[in-house]
Amino acid sequence: MSSKLMMKLLLVIAVVCGAAWLSFAKPAKLGLDLKGGVYVVLEAVPDQGVKLDTQAMDRLIEVLDRRINGLGVAESVVQRAGDNRVIIELPGVSNTEDAIKMIGKTALLEFKIENPDGSLGPTLLTGGALKKADVSYDNLGRPQIQFEMNQEGAVKFAEITRNNIGKKLAITLDGVVQTAPMINSEIPSGSGVITGNYTVEEAKATATLLNAGALPVKAEIVETRTVGASLGDESIAQSTHAGILAMILIGVFMLIFYRIPGIVADIALIIFGLITFGALKFIDATLTLPGIAGLILSAGMAVDANVIIFERIKEELRLGNTVLNSIATGFNKGFVAIFDSNLTTLIITTILFTFGTGPVKGFAVTLTIGTLASMFTAITITKIVLQVFVIVFNLKKPEYFGVKGREICK
Repeated sequence: MSSKLMMKLLLVIAVVCGAAWLSFAKPAKLGLDLKGGVYVVLEAVPDQGVKLDTQAMDRLIEVLDRRINGLGVAESVVQRAGDNRVIIELPGVSNTEDAIKMIGKTALLEFKIENPDGSLGPTLLTGGALKKADVSYDNLGRPQIQFEMNQEGAVKFAEITRNNIGKKLAITLDGVVQTAPMINSEIPSGSGVITGNYTVEEAKATATLLNAGALPVKAEIVETRTVGASLGDESIAQSTHAGILAMILIGVFMLIFYRIPGIVADIALIIFGLITFGALKFIDATLTLPGIAGLILSAGMAVDANVIIFERIKEELRLGNTVLNSIATGFNKGFVAIFDSNLTTLIITTILFTFGTGPVKGFAVTLTIGTLASMFTAITITKIVLQVFVIVFNLKKPEYFGVKGREICK
């Protein structure tokens, strides 16, 4: 075996090891249809002075997405449905009531001067001037909310505190006074704390809502549904059984028709699976039923690419070429057809990802990764492994490749 081929083989081994580590290092992220969770539909309601246009809906989706990220649901889906509805999917959420409450809250932060009679004056500053909010603890270890204003808000906050020394500054959330400290001096930094009888969970939830901001338009929850994981478990089990059966049938088919290349194709198919799953884990993709469909389709394309190449190799062997020359020529001739078919698939997946939403995008992502992985394994890995097999085991008879002696042109 030449040193060049040995280096290629070592590279293949490194890629396979890396893909295998990524595939098994952490569990796959499952979507709502496989993992179960919460399905919520919000409907934007026309309010006085607020127009329900595309911009308003986009801002609503942005705020909702920030809130859900604050809940730690990384596989969530927030997408627009129709003109005035938003669909939210929260896979794996166990406390459904708290999640739904968090989604629908307004979290309106306001700063007002408290009058001597206990009434509140007009709003002087809102949460729109907020830069960030975090949970902190006072000297007794009680949770509180520490906030910091943006540059414009800090200037306004300094002006408010400078002009109202000796008065109480009420900080309200959704109209409820949280704290009303006495202003003893000007606060030029634009930062402060909101104290109250918070638990750690309440403080974290409030800080998350403040960071996300108030909903730009009024939205009502019109549908909530808890999706059980039993359907997902059944789908995963059925997909696993179907995948195992398909692998066995493909392996037998390739072995009967292509002999040694068939064995190599089966090895390449396993490597394709590792590379595809490794890539999905690397980008933290969420696996859904449409995503599984994309993987199955790309696996079929990987086998199809091998069939094209092996048929080319058999043609070269029938013309009387040596095994190694037939392998090199077969891969070169098969490349154009494989590249063309996969390129058209990638164009379609790009369109699906650009204009699709939710499950359609998931299908496009998995099919794109699977298509690229199938091209790499069929054109590169299969060729290297096949050459190594031929050289190491001295497999230079056409019969090993499914070509009988009488078929060879003399």
